[in-house]
Amino acid sequence: MKTLYLGIGLLCMVISSCKPSTDTIGNELKITLEPKSNSNVSGFATFKEKNGKVRFEAHISGLTPGTHAIHIHEKADCSSVDAASSGGHWNPTFKKHGKWNSGECHKGDIGNFEADQNGHGFISLETDEWCIGCGDQTKDILNKGLIVHQNADDFVTQPTGNAGGRIACSAIIR
Repeated sequence: MKTLYLGIGLLCMVISSCKPSTDTIGNELKITLEPKSNSNVSGFATFKEKNGKVRFEAHISGLTPGTHAIHIHEKADCSSVDAASSGGHWNPTFKKHGKWNSGECHKGDIGNFEADQNGHGFISLETDEWCIGCGDQTKDILNKGLIVHQNADDFVTQPTGNAGGRIACSAIIR
């Protein structure tokens, strides 16, 4: 089952440390987003696995106000200036791009979130479609990339959702 929660808001004080890092605590992983494509976007995401479900949260700042897409991409590689090195959307089950809870979609099709007038955004979801380090190639999010896009996902255009440039990236690694 996939449940998507969307919200707005982030206080930079909550971040307390914006230095690049990846922290693992039990079956919890915290990753830091780095700006790409000449953006000023930053933030962090956490993945917590418990009772067969992964809870995902991302806190992002430096965005233009409005709707932005966030996806898991196939490679844990943020080395290129535009994050193209992360490859396409993570799609281990060879589905069409789409919207969660509305038919067919990639495992990496997280969705859209709103950035407030200060450029702060937040997105959260819980799913049993992912795992952290379980080794199941159709569920394991380790060694993938997390990408924030410049625009909203239209949930129709194949295979990307026409979400625009990649403005932040992080490798999902331990």
